[in-house]
Amino acid sequence: MSQADLSIHAQVSREHATAVMTEPAFSVPAKKMAMWLFIIADSATFAGCLVAYGFTRNGTPNWPRPFHSITNVAIMTFILLTSSLTMLFAVRSADEGEKPKAFRWMMITAVLGLIFAILHIREWIELIDGGTTLFHNPWGTPLFGACFFSVTGLHLLHVTCGVVALIAVGLRYMGGRYNADDLEVTGLYWHFVDLVWMFVVPLMYLLNLSH
Repeated sequence: MSQADLSIHAQVSREHATAVMTEPAFSVPAKKMAMWLFIIADSATFAGCLVAYGFTRNGTPNWPRPFHSITNVAIMTFILLTSSLTMLFAVRSADEGEKPKAFRWMMITAVLGLIFAILHIREWIELIDGGTTLFHNPWGTPLFGACFFSVTGLHLLHVTCGVVALIAVGLRYMGGRYNADDLEVTGLYWHFVDLVWMFVVPLMYLLNLSH
């Protein structure tokens, strides 16, 4: 083998070794893997809260059914589902390299999340004005207030954090510090928040509709 062949072989070997070393250990990027692990852990938290609520509700006689209409929760659900759609548009636009369009869709998603939070807080205020607190309510079963405010409050906290993340990531994306992958990771979190709401609605609202 000539000296030139040896040099070419050595260069190919170095390039192959570099590729092997830089190749990620998993088939997904580290930040996306971290988000999936967070979602799995957070799913366990919500599952524990909802299961505890289910046992409490079934074990409490004369559990109150304070909701007389699904109009408000239906509007909130529509807004949150729409925000998932706009988040998909944002990620798709980012993948296509349309930065202003992706940023605009992200801000629309953040606004929808903010509207959801405002409607939720308004609902809380109405319940509190009616005498419902964490440890007391007018129906004689104080556990209802504790369960409702705990579960919906935990979800509202996630929505609020999501809105802040959408704005922060969107601004950094427009500034060139983040890319389409960062928008996709943020989208995973937002879709998770929407999915959790699909479990909260039937358990906390539909099952507590007055007959």
